[in-house]
Amino acid sequence: MEQKVIWITGASTGIGKETAMAFSKAGNIVVVTARRKSRLVRIVSEINFAEREASAFVCNVTSERSVMSTAKRIKEKYGRIDCLVNNAGATVFKSFTDTKSFDYDNVIDTNLRGSFLCIKSVLPMMIKNKRGHIINILSVAANTAFENSAVYAASKAGLLAMSNSLREEVRRFNIKISNILPGAVETAMWENKARQRYKHRMMQPEDIGKIVLNVFAQPKKVLIEDVIVRPVKGDI
Repeated sequence: MEQKVIWITGASTGIGKETAMAFSKAGNIVVVTARRKSRLVRIVSEINFAEREASAFVCNVTSERSVMSTAKRIKEKYGRIDCLVNNAGATVFKSFTDTKSFDYDNVIDTNLRGSFLCIKSVLPMMIKNKRGHIINILSVAANTAFENSAVYAASKAGLLAMSNSLREEVRRFNIKISNILPGAVETAMWENKARQRYKHRMMQPEDIGKIVLNVFAQPKKVLIEDVIVRPVKGDI
């Protein structure tokens, strides 16, 4: 079976890291990117130790130059990108009145603009090849109201709307667009106090990684469009 080349953004920790591990164990070539090189190197070393192929590149998804350069390096090394997992994300847990313009810029630039840039970097090749898969890691906040998450919700809702529109544009090229909307997952995105309080209820990053792999592994003619995943006891 042909190995697939999977590019995962924000892969240094949490959902991104566990998604990389899940894809690698399934026999795929994994390319992990993030802003912190040291963490990426550890992930690649772990994968290579298991005699599987992986590469790491430093990439800031808010920078068009960085994204385009990274996509080019991946294509030069492997010839193609079969799947892009848009996982890089940022948030602030603040009321709307306490949210600064800096917070807004950081969250929107990372979650929405960053995903836009990464998709733009891989889409022409996928259209040319008439195949490809883009998987966006969103949040139930995209369609569920939570206090102190207005800008984060806006970024995820924007990406959901953009992806749904894009899906209709690229169906004729056999390109799949999937959105994963998780509820609470125990990652560094949460403050330590919240993680300690709700850990027993939160899902784990590896749970989401397995779901992302399953969405990708569907038959050629099957597209899982949107997946909502919540802790069994509901939102936190």
